[in-house]
Amino acid sequence: MEEFSKFVGLDVHKERIAVSVAEGNGGEVRFLGEIDNAPDAVEKLIKHLRKPRTDLLFCYESGPCGYEIYRQITDLGWKCIVVATSLIPKKAGDRVKTDRRDSMMLARLLRAGELEAVWVPDGTQEALRDLTRAREDMKHLQRQAKQRLLAFFLRHGKRYSGQSNWTQAHFRWMEGIKFEQPVQQIVLQEYINAVQDGGKRVAGMDREIERAAQASSTWPVIESLMALRGINLLTATTIIAEIGDLKRFAKASQLMAYLGLVPSEHSSGGSVRRGGITKTGNSHVRRVLVESGWTYRHAARKTKVLQRRAERTSDAVQEIAWNAQKRLCGRYRLLEAKGKLKVQVCTAIARELTGFIWAVGQAVPLTSNN
Repeated sequence: MEEFSKFVGLDVHKERIAVSVAEGNGGEVRFLGEIDNAPDAVEKLIKHLRKPRTDLLFCYESGPCGYEIYRQITDLGWKCIVVATSLIPKKAGDRVKTDRRDSMMLARLLRAGELEAVWVPDGTQEALRDLTRAREDMKHLQRQAKQRLLAFFLRHGKRYSGQSNWTQAHFRWMEGIKFEQPVQQIVLQEYINAVQDGGKRVAGMDREIERAAQASSTWPVIESLMALRGINLLTATTIIAEIGDLKRFAKASQLMAYLGLVPSEHSSGGSVRRGGITKTGNSHVRRVLVESGWTYRHAARKTKVLQRRAERTSDAVQEIAWNAQKRLCGRYRLLEAKGKLKVQVCTAIARELTGFIWAVGQAVPLTSNN
């Protein structure tokens, strides 16, 4: 294990950074003050701390300020970790929270080795992540626009008698609706325009995701994951963009825990109580996997689409994908027969599907620099 002369805790905010230092020899933690959250201020701080020449270890909490400070510090040749906020040890009786105390706590815990570092993506990986998250945001806006339009129809007693909404026939029906008040006709058209514009944005993001995924060094893994039932291009890209190299998890259970798909537990003495899933970790991947679990309600079979996807992968990946189908389709029917709620069944399937995703990640070489 590396030895450091100083452990630096940074409490990072939009405008300012609170800085504290814990000496490696076990001395008291010192609060150095606050600096501007700007590259030149961070560089000036590092020059100050390395006099005399010392080995520095920096840390700060993961949050909305991203990884730019991490990248600047590491580019300058120093060690830095980004800390998982939810895993920072906290005293139950501590009710005082300030930037100064937070930075001192980070420095003290960093020196004690009690902080858990998160995985930091490189620039290319983060760009792919931003793209998938932007698509998710665009889809959310489109869904809101649809809900507002349907609510407008409901308020005025307009009901569509067709089978499905948002089909071509549904839009043709909308074009024939007329209101007595001219203003309401304008409102209707604006709502329709909002829905259609949202659809165009989502379609545009889908095309960009496809191009970016195929150009990425992680494309072999993304393409291999698509051999699994319920995992299309968007889902596979989201998984890899959010998680990165699947080989960094030594066991499938570690990946399940990372995604918050394992049961929570509160046991004491002779009492053992287990609850719902922990829902910790990456919620983006957890959401798409639960959605994928719904596809295993049908019997296991190789459809034309799945077969074409599988043919582009190795024999090992194809075997994993088929074993996943046989296992999870049977598991779905078994849990359903026991009377479990559909959301519980899909969550259980998502947890086991994570294990097969991990297996695919081990079977495919990843050329990413991460």
